[in-house]
Amino acid sequence: MQSEQLAESNDILVWEQSNEGILRLTLNDEKRRNALSLEMLGRLRTALDQAAAEPAVRVIVLAATGPAFCAGHDLKEMTRAREAPDRGRAFFAETMAHCSGVMQAIVNNPKPVIAEVAGVATAAGCQLVASCDLAYASPAARLATPGVNIGLFCSTPMVALSRNVENKFAMEMLLTGDLVSAEHAAQIGLVNRVVGEEELTEYTTGIARKVASKSTMTLETGKKAFYRQREMPLADAYEYTSNIMVENMLKRDAEEGINAFIEKRAPQWSDQ
Repeated sequence: MQSEQLAESNDILVWEQSNEGILRLTLNDEKRRNALSLEMLGRLRTALDQAAAEPAVRVIVLAATGPAFCAGHDLKEMTRAREAPDRGRAFFAETMAHCSGVMQAIVNNPKPVIAEVAGVATAAGCQLVASCDLAYASPAARLATPGVNIGLFCSTPMVALSRNVENKFAMEMLLTGDLVSAEHAAQIGLVNRVVGEEELTEYTTGIARKVASKSTMTLETGKKAFYRQREMPLADAYEYTSNIMVENMLKRDAEEGINAFIEKRAPQWSDQ
């Protein structure tokens, strides 16, 4: 990532890249509780797409400033759209399409994406956490899909939520709209672990460093296969992943990694 692409600190999305290949994207629209406005969605999609194509990026960390990780869609922006002759239909459709695109850009990104959740994540903000490959939260974090409280069922957040937690836990969140604690989110698999507030960034960065030290070829192969096989019947999943394993075994990094293990030395990845 070129230095001129780094966002200024007063931008709504701040980019910071380390020399270890960790790209940190920080939602920085505290006044709007880091809402997924159309502008924020556009910035996120651009950042994710550029990171996907940039060899120097090995891992992406998604964080936020302020007490809210992400409040979901910007309801004031969406309410203003009702003034249009179509009562906002075109704007609502555009927003949902952009939001769905961002969530899929996380899942389909060849680079692992880690959420660092130090605040409240609601509705599409909860969807954002659920869409990431890994998520670590501080005790202050709270998560919810509260659309039902305002007559708007969280149907799109439901997609990511239901792919992370068991049906009854997901339905409880969707039907009640209640905030759940970070501890409960960890218990049901919505986040990986709860980490002390002071240690959260250091802990998440440590996980990111560990992941970044692996072969990017291997990470991309595995992430893609994980999400594809999950939707397949059992026999199809085994056939698909068996073929993936064969192709993976023929890659340079698999040969190097196995030789390094046998020879008791650190592997030297070529990312091929």
